[in-house]
Amino acid sequence: MQLLIQKATVVHPLSPFNGEQVDLFIEDGTIRAIGSPPEISRFQPDEIIQAEGLCVSPGWFDVGIQVGDPGFEDREDLESAAAAARAGGFTGVGVWPNSRPVVHSKSEVMYMLKNTRDALVDFYPIGAVSRDCAGVDITEMYDMYDHGAVAFSDGRFSIQNDGLMLRALQYVRLFDGVIMNHPHQKAVAPGGQMHEGKTSTSMGLKGIPTIAETLMLVRDIYLTEYTGSRLHVINVSSAEGVEIIRKAKKKGLNITASVAAMNLVFEDTDLADFDPNLKVWPPLRSAADRKALIRGLKDGTLDCITSNHTPLTTEEKDLEFFYAEYGAIGLETTFGAVCSVLEKEIGLSGIVEKMAVAPRRIFRLPVPEIKVGAPANLTLFAPQTPWSFTEENRFSKSKNSPFFGRTLQGKPIGVVHNKQTWFSKRD
Repeated sequence: MQLLIQKATVVHPLSPFNGEQVDLFIEDGTIRAIGSPPEISRFQPDEIIQAEGLCVSPGWFDVGIQVGDPGFEDREDLESAAAAARAGGFTGVGVWPNSRPVVHSKSEVMYMLKNTRDALVDFYPIGAVSRDCAGVDITEMYDMYDHGAVAFSDGRFSIQNDGLMLRALQYVRLFDGVIMNHPHQKAVAPGGQMHEGKTSTSMGLKGIPTIAETLMLVRDIYLTEYTGSRLHVINVSSAEGVEIIRKAKKKGLNITASVAAMNLVFEDTDLADFDPNLKVWPPLRSAADRKALIRGLKDGTLDCITSNHTPLTTEEKDLEFFYAEYGAIGLETTFGAVCSVLEKEIGLSGIVEKMAVAPRRIFRLPVPEIKVGAPANLTLFAPQTPWSFTEENRFSKSKNSPFFGRTLQGKPIGVVHNKQTWFSKRD
């Protein structure tokens, strides 16, 4: 494969080419030349990629998505997840352990790695903290780590047991592992359907108070401080949560945090029409919370942006709001959703930092370089290009998205990785 990418602006906060418009020549998966058109003209590519306003960055990375394989392949299998990821500009994803069976031993870790080893997108298994993600018996995390697990979490289930969380943090410190936990104290909000506030009251739905997030967040931070271990906070959703993390970081604790794309663009008032596709976890909170999340990204309190990709079947989602499961697909729409909101706040370089650089650092993975001789791990995108996301042009198996029929600004154009390429044909 010989590929020429023409007139692409490099967006890579760690690259000496950052902000420059260049041509890139890629041969057999390696960047062979970077320069101006006269310097690159001597190469004879098999394919030329050019687009108005084209940008190139390190391949984007999501620290945690839901995949149904094995056990829930009707929601999403590994092949469709890879297709959705590349369509969204991602070349690497961490995968939550909530499959059937749960990823709670080396066997499940090896299954995922074996079945994705030839894919354009890299899949990184996240091992369960507790057996069956039941929150009781701790798993053999080192064995999973030794076979390729990059982190440990019960995924969509918060670790409610204080003792289990303490033991998990102590355990992973032995090999510099990281525990990832979604901060939600479920005893505080049984039966909650959406953010607790004026909108939930007017809609007649039981609310999920912010304190459900902050209570567990404070617990996890105290335990992290006590153990000296590493903690990643999954998808914080409130202004209070951001402030707690900000203070913990100022104390020098080894804590990172992510925010879901939908929590950056939607608010609880957007649920007024009872759209079940906006019933997500964590819940969409107030306008003040959304603005605080953006400030948290801007000042470095929040490290990365996630798609919060949660595929669900029509039978699980196309129901009255109260009965619908939480979650929405997001891999294909993350950049388009956040680009227009965040570009003026943190710039394109800041978005790439939050979607490509910082996520890999959480897992201690190398950040792809844009330089001659480096393996090509690239995302091509056009930040000013509008496009429409529809049921017909989606790649995910599932249809639970609030973005169908909407025009998004910021289009992933293609990806180059593992000696493979994929380029979008969406309008």
